[in-house]
Amino acid sequence: MNNSIFIFPGQGSQKIGMGKDFYDHSPIAKEMIEKASQRVEIDFTTLLFEENDRLDQTEFAQPAILLVSLIAHRLFVEQCKVIPKVVLGHSLGEFSALSAASAMDYLDAVELVHQRGLLMKKACEGINAGMMALLGLDDATVENLTCKERELGKKVWAANYNGDGQIVIAGNRDDLVSLESLFKEAGAKKSVLLPMSVASHCPLLSSAQPKLEAYLDQWLKESFAMPIISNVTASEYQSKVEAKMLLSQQLISPVKYKQSILYVESSTDSFIEFGGSVLKGLNKRITQKPTYSITDMKSLEEVLALL
Repeated sequence: MNNSIFIFPGQGSQKIGMGKDFYDHSPIAKEMIEKASQRVEIDFTTLLFEENDRLDQTEFAQPAILLVSLIAHRLFVEQCKVIPKVVLGHSLGEFSALSAASAMDYLDAVELVHQRGLLMKKACEGINAGMMALLGLDDATVENLTCKERELGKKVWAANYNGDGQIVIAGNRDDLVSLESLFKEAGAKKSVLLPMSVASHCPLLSSAQPKLEAYLDQWLKESFAMPIISNVTASEYQSKVEAKMLLSQQLISPVKYKQSILYVESSTDSFIEFGGSVLKGLNKRITQKPTYSITDMKSLEEVLALL
């Protein structure tokens, strides 16, 4: 496992109670949560540990997930000197990966993704945005169907390539629902409308790009400790100039998660997921290489023991 690649989950991995074990047993985690709460004026102890409906709202989910991921990563690197060749994340997780690669201070990253969530929310106001998961269709079939439907005036795009036979599409919610029978006829085993009020990774977010670029310019450092795999290209980058362009493009481009894992799998013997276990599930569809998830102190100790 000394040749592991670090991976970071995205939106949809959030759940009440995440990070609680870190907070209860680690002074570092407690300090990180307290400092993040002060920085963006969000009480993360309430958001993360008490029942509420805000954790599913994009402007709160994004900083919460990133914060827990970076706590897990910090606790790991404090005790282990494994340096990955590259790091990557799924959508929001790419920002966690940037911070893990010393491209951005973690508090700047918390504020950046909070602002990113607000920009995405604003871009989708009044357009009835939504996302839908499709199971059982190959990439080409989904691409062809959505392309034909766009020519007919529907607002639908492939948004996340999560694994063979698992794609998420984004766009206008009514348009997505209207195409469910079409996808079933094409062989989809299941279509599930996701509890999302934004349409991530499609052109409906283009109005958010200029402001996100400005925030990236403000908070990204010039040099990174290691390369990051881009969701947009499924290949690596390692400069502020590239990061600004690619992370702005990421808002309106599909997440090539499956392609990213396939790109790096020959250069690693395992993956370590920080702060969640969603990617561990996705990776089972993509690669034979094992994925270890660090979500609490027990799983942290188990992964450290394997090294």
